[in-house]
Amino acid sequence: MNSTLRPLPDKDRETPIYLKLASTLVALIATVYILYTLRETIIPLAFSILLAILLYPVCAWLERHKVPRIGAILLSILTLFVVIVILVYVVSIQIGSFAEELPRITEKAEIIMDQTLAMGERYLNISRTQQVSEGKKYLVNALTEGRAFLLNTLVTTTGAISTFVLIPLYIFFFMLYRDFFRMFVHKAIRKVPNEDLNLLLRKIYEVIQSYLSGLFLVILIVGVLNSIGLLLLGIPHAIFFGFLAGFLILIPYIGILIGSVLPALLSIVTMDSPWYAVGVIGIMSFVQFLEGNFITPNIVGSKVSVNPLAAIIALFLGGQLWGLSGLILALPVTAILKVIFDTVPSLEPYGFLLGEPVHEVAAEQAEIQREQTVNEFKKKSYRRYRNKPRKKPEGSSSTLPGNAPNV
Repeated sequence: MNSTLRPLPDKDRETPIYLKLASTLVALIATVYILYTLRETIIPLAFSILLAILLYPVCAWLERHKVPRIGAILLSILTLFVVIVILVYVVSIQIGSFAEELPRITEKAEIIMDQTLAMGERYLNISRTQQVSEGKKYLVNALTEGRAFLLNTLVTTTGAISTFVLIPLYIFFFMLYRDFFRMFVHKAIRKVPNEDLNLLLRKIYEVIQSYLSGLFLVILIVGVLNSIGLLLLGIPHAIFFGFLAGFLILIPYIGILIGSVLPALLSIVTMDSPWYAVGVIGIMSFVQFLEGNFITPNIVGSKVSVNPLAAIIALFLGGQLWGLSGLILALPVTAILKVIFDTVPSLEPYGFLLGEPVHEVAAEQAEIQREQTVNEFKKKSYRRYRNKPRKKPEGSSSTLPGNAPNV
């Protein structure tokens, strides 16, 4: 019996695998280094791309109504600028009204401090003088560290603001040259057919558009729910703190918890019972539960289906790489990577790893069922063809030669 033996792999054939892994690792390290080193340039570009995609429907609507492309782009950017100015104006009004109550808050804080010193003297047998001296020592250390942190933050923020001034310019050129950039992608990736490449670009656009538009709606709903809860508790400036916590959803999973700290501290100072602070944290935690399990999944949908573990890891990596901007950009960038991984066959397992287990398993089962249906259809079609009686040629007798019937 003849049999063909496969040749054993030699070292020369194994070498390209190790070279490929090494080159991949070097490319990954180089990419991270470049992203960190050039963060002051890349971060505004990333935000500009996201905002350009968000403004594209407005620009396209204006172009369909016979507005020239340059005019449509300028009107879209002006609309975004007006919205930002209105938000800043509303926030400044709320901060001004909050500042008017600072004397009352300070007086209440002094009363709470005096009660705290009395409790320490009564239950811990520590004199007020010792408590005040220890408190001053920790306060001086905190102010020293805070001053250094504030100066560092001020320098960083000044550089970021000077760089972020270029964002409207970036948005203008991204929207003006969108056809040019699409042609560049087609020329740069020649191995992929144009239809598949257009499908990939469309999926990335849909993911970002779905994420951004859904995110603003989620912020609005969460802000309303937080404001209603704080109003029911009687917390001062409930609407301001409610929508502040809503905007902090831009930092996923932890943003709304950070936003609950300020109204909780304010309730301790302004209200008669510390249970109000517990109520504030409880209400905002409940709203976060609703946002994570019902509001965001139903509004943003399954197009941005990244599992919580991958999202948390992406948040930590984004925060270490780009700070606050990295926290904001972590989820959309991870969603874009998932779309790319799902499209490239060799990277499909990594896209599966990033996705929601429920969605990925359902999609996998649907794919298996579709393949089984196709195979069953092919089998049935073959059986019908095999069992179908063949047509006899015209003019042929119904009896074979030599088998004529007897008369």
